[in-house]
Amino acid sequence: MGRNGRGGCDNGDGMDKRKSYSSEFKARVALEAIKGNKTINEIASEYKLHANMITKWKKHLLDNLASVFARGVTDKTEDTEKEELYKQIGKMKVELDWLKKKAGYGG
Repeated sequence: MGRNGRGGCDNGDGMDKRKSYSSEFKARVALEAIKGNKTINEIASEYKLHANMITKWKKHLLDNLASVFARGVTDKTEDTEKEELYKQIGKMKVELDWLKKKAGYGG
């Protein structure tokens, strides 16, 4: 428990480190807030979080929801990255073969 009684890490200097939460946890809490079955304050109390944090996560989720369905952009980016990596591998293989030849290795 930190000196302020809220948990967290206490390294003895009176400064608590911020707690970090996984993306999955944030999404679960934000989705619960979007559903509206409980108030933000009820959710905050249940998960021992500040209501402003939940509101921020909820807004972030709503603002970025469309990107879940923008799969084509992600696929193109991954394909482009994969092509670039294959080019780099090929170039490095040619350079390695040239260096081996120069150094007198048979391989």
